[in-house]
Amino acid sequence: MRLIHLSDLHIGKRVNEFSMIEDQRYILAQILHIIDETSPDGVLISGDVYDKSVPSEEAVKLLDEFLTKLAGRDVEVFIISGNHDSAVKLSFASGLIDQSGIHISPVYNGKVTPFVLSDAHVSVNVYMLPFVKPIDVRAAFPEEADRMKDYTDACRVAIEHMEVDETACNVLLAHQFVTGASRCESEEISVGGLDNVDVTVFDSFDYVALGHIHGPQKIGRETVRYCGTPLKYSFSEEKHHKSVTIVTIADKNRIEIETKDLHPLHDLRQIRGSYEELTCKAGYEGTATDDYIHAVLTDEQDIPHAMAKLRVIYPNLMKLTYDNARTRENRVIDDAVDVEHKSPMELFEEFYEMQNNQPMSEEQRDFVLGLIESIWKED
Repeated sequence: MRLIHLSDLHIGKRVNEFSMIEDQRYILAQILHIIDETSPDGVLISGDVYDKSVPSEEAVKLLDEFLTKLAGRDVEVFIISGNHDSAVKLSFASGLIDQSGIHISPVYNGKVTPFVLSDAHVSVNVYMLPFVKPIDVRAAFPEEADRMKDYTDACRVAIEHMEVDETACNVLLAHQFVTGASRCESEEISVGGLDNVDVTVFDSFDYVALGHIHGPQKIGRETVRYCGTPLKYSFSEEKHHKSVTIVTIADKNRIEIETKDLHPLHDLRQIRGSYEELTCKAGYEGTATDDYIHAVLTDEQDIPHAMAKLRVIYPNLMKLTYDNARTRENRVIDDAVDVEHKSPMELFEEFYEMQNNQPMSEEQRDFVLGLIESIWKED
């Protein structure tokens, strides 16, 4: 049996105010192509289908397009809600949709009924556990509230009540932060690691299809995995290799994992150098200048209107920062300065040096001196 593991589509997401909808449409088409090539028996989508609990109209339309195309293929689809989704909205009309092979987990109420997926060689029980907080599990099992001090306890109680037959082959979809996973800045982080779930709570399952973490990785064993996002959603993901995870199950003890690389419409990457270097034709010619770009300028002086100027060459410039003496060191003014015995120019020079970690140039000094004189004349 072959399964495709996806998660964290974040349909409708905006990155640095750039809509990713066309990039998402492009990558979903690529995923459909991989599905056609590999002919899986099931597609697992482990949460954060949308980027917001109230998705935009264009996001809803894109998911509708994707699910309609999946329904047209001979494949069962399993979807759970993540922390970004509204479980109620995502599961709307799920009873009707279920008849087309698209199975969406309902709002968690303590009941998780497995779907039995079979082929000529193996039968697999597929369990769908949407993103849950301790409060959700306590509400479903109030008599066990005292047992649930944290996310690990809550997930353990939820799984215990699934009454998993460990002699069978079992697959779980879950959307939680499993202790030991490597995060990046595009993910929501709970203070103090309060949302951590210990990997041992999933011991009853032969494959755990996790969502929530954006970088593909295994946790503990090969068969407890995050597949990662299909696209880069922050510059902290620049070095990620996005892919689709393919799971082949021969039996309980023979599960193979492979990945298929995904190639985005626009990569998300960082470029670095002086303004002159980044605008030199020899430096950018032949590169994908329409990628989503974070430009790091190394000039010691700020370049006026640098963002607008660079966008002439890099139309999808998302972010501009400086790396120079001023930005590398933050200096703090510890004591009040002797303002009574220093001229305005001396005070300004001291302030400038503390702010920029370098003294003013003669040209800057002359300019500021002229401003000070004109202000004093007006007074």
